Amino acid sequence: MGAVTETFAVQGLCEPRFEGVRAAFQANFERGADVGASVVITLDGETVVDLWGGAKDAAASRAWTSDTIVAVASTTKTATALSALLLADRGELDVDAPVARYWPEFAQAGKEGVLVRHCLGHTAGLPGWEPRLTAMDDLYDWEKCTSILAAQTPWWEPGTASGYHAATQGYLVGEVIRRITGQTVGTFFREEIAEPLGAEFHMGVKPEFDARIGESIPPDVPEQPAQTAPGSITMRIHDNPPLPRERWGEVAWLRAEIPAGNGFANARGVARISTLLACGGEANGKRLMSHEGAERVFYRQSNGPDLGFLAPVSWGLGYALSLFGMNFDGRKVCFWGGSGGSLVVVDVEARMTFAYVMNKLEGAPFGDPRNASILGAAYAALKGQ
Repeated sequence: MGAVTETFAVQGLCEPRFEGVRAAFQANFERGADVGASVVITLDGETVVDLWGGAKDAAASRAWTSDTIVAVASTTKTATALSALLLADRGELDVDAPVARYWPEFAQAGKEGVLVRHCLGHTAGLPGWEPRLTAMDDLYDWEKCTSILAAQTPWWEPGTASGYHAATQGYLVGEVIRRITGQTVGTFFREEIAEPLGAEFHMGVKPEFDARIGESIPPDVPEQPAQTAPGSITMRIHDNPPLPRERWGEVAWLRAEIPAGNGFANARGVARISTLLACGGEANGKRLMSHEGAERVFYRQSNGPDLGFLAPVSWGLGYALSLFGMNFDGRKVCFWGGSGGSLVVVDVEARMTFAYVMNKLEGAPFGDPRNASILGAAYAALKGQ
């Protein structure tokens, strides 16, 4: 877009101490790195930054507005993880229990000992589907996707290492949630978390929200697999099925519930749900879980090289605790993001939640300079710099 025009100028709330955040956010537009985006920071449960700007589409024909939502890819996993953590806090789900306690058909092919926390922490050994899924549409068939996983043999000994379950995690955790509640994970999340908190975060977009959706703009340089060796874990799941970004606006994709990857939200919605973790189970004036329940996210599941990423990662329950240099100087932080650049960071010590979403997707799997610059400005503000 080049310089931001008045029509697409950055708008919203920014407390004076966080002016550096506004400047970093604005700079992304001025250097052409962002087309449309939003960023929100909550501190002690209060919103201190709520900014948006740019355009909803690549042609820059429609301005990004306060209620614009976009595809947030794997940031969706945070909504699924929070749904599981809420059930655990209510005593309906034991994360240390075998998956087969809730999903009996799962106890096949040596998976009797796979625990719920292994699925949340990407250590279940089921990062992809063994048979070939020929099209993205296969992901819309919940029964097919879960039945294959129930019958499949783990690719490594569960619980011994992580290997990012990019798409399968949502089906594994989602089916456990469905067996416990009788509801799909998208419905449970909406009724028990998103709606009570007033969060614009959809897993299965209803038609009345379609007009708010911003276009997902594919990256200039396609994202490359972390490893390309034939037979490697990455290549066993690469393009199985293919997930072309240009199809993320199709009606079938919008309506589907793919709990690891097809959520639609703005930064406000992403931040609001994770503020539950920053503030001990409370967000937007509502207490949904206990302090102990919120702390459960830090139950470490792995700490070492990820078999898919080939990079060091430490997993809690559904959120990362450190990743490839994102160690936050030892602060008590959990976070995750999505392919393309969306990101949410929860800093429990600061009681801060940071969320950034955008419609221009980047190809690099780690280290998006757009969200990094804004997050850096947020921490500089906290330090009084």
